[in-house]
Amino acid sequence: QVQLVESGGGLVQAGGSLRLSCAASGRTFSGLNMGWFRQAPGKEREFVGVIRRTGGSSSYAGTVKGRFTISRDNAKNTVYLQMNSLKAEDTAVYYCVAAPNLAYEYWGQGTQVTVSS
Repeated sequence: QVQLVESGGGLVQAGGSLRLSCAASGRTFSGLNMGWFRQAPGKEREFVGVIRRTGGSSSYAGTVKGRFTISRDNAKNTVYLQMNSLKAEDTAVYYCVAAPNLAYEYWGQGTQVTVSS
């Protein structure tokens, strides 16, 4: 089992920045691929990005590429989502996810990000 706790959400003006954190416990963190998803009101949950356990490479959805950056600190069992140049359409509940293998098996409770225009 993996427990994930997100923090750092809040209200920000368009063009601003936020950094989300996700603390993991319960399993060797360095062995997990870590990702972020989001869900806006009335919309389906969508992939934001992932940082891999091996090599630390990352991939992003086209809607956030160039604005969002995922990083991880294996010593702190924490993954981060740095969000810059935020837009109103980035408003959503953001979820941290963990994948021991290929599937995102573990999900956090989510943290609200609201971008005012």
